[in-house]
Amino acid sequence: MNIVECTDVKKTYRLGKVVVRALRGVSLFIKRGGFVALAGPSGSGKTTMLNVIGGLDSADSGSVMVDGNALDEMTQSQLANLRLHKVGFVFQAYNLIPVLSALENVEFVMLLQGVPVTERRKRAKAILDDVGLEGKYNRRPAELSGGQQQRVAVARSIVSNPSIVLADEPTANLDSKTGKGLLEMMKEMNEKRKVTFIFSTHDHMVMDYARRLIHIRDGVVVNDQVKEK
Repeated sequence: MNIVECTDVKKTYRLGKVVVRALRGVSLFIKRGGFVALAGPSGSGKTTMLNVIGGLDSADSGSVMVDGNALDEMTQSQLANLRLHKVGFVFQAYNLIPVLSALENVEFVMLLQGVPVTERRKRAKAILDDVGLEGKYNRRPAELSGGQQQRVAVARSIVSNPSIVLADEPTANLDSKTGKGLLEMMKEMNEKRKVTFIFSTHDHMVMDYARRLIHIRDGVVVNDQVKEK
């Protein structure tokens, strides 16, 4: 069963007088439980594709279905609700809230969802333990290493049990050892919790970990490879 269905998706930006055709008719079908990398150089369209799938940006034309929802038929309020309950995001800049502790950052999405405080604290601690941050609940982002901050970001993205996690260059600011540890953790989460992961990346290590590798160049899919298990 597909969790993402994109058909002939096109997206054009205008930067002053320059027209950038970011996506030129991309069709993608991703099965539930996938561990998929969208790979390509800077400017290839992979991050735009991720943003369109996550409802952070809208396609100019074509259709996008995420977990049975047609994004082009949804209001901004409905899209916000979809992102809150169905989609987790991991960004290369971590995007943690500086004044909140690791625990409070992980709790934040559940706070917006209206999860009672006792339940959300219990779940936040459990997921931080799962990502190797037991005992660091009360540390603020500035008191954590880059790898630890990214682990908090991953914990935040999956604690609310989303159907899909979109990770934009999640290893970009990490050394190779830390990046490998993060990927191992996300792979385990994928297998244990059956959460679909879609990465945008130009990191060969992420490509090696992915079970399916989709190369995008100049806004089109140029290769789509499902690896043997």
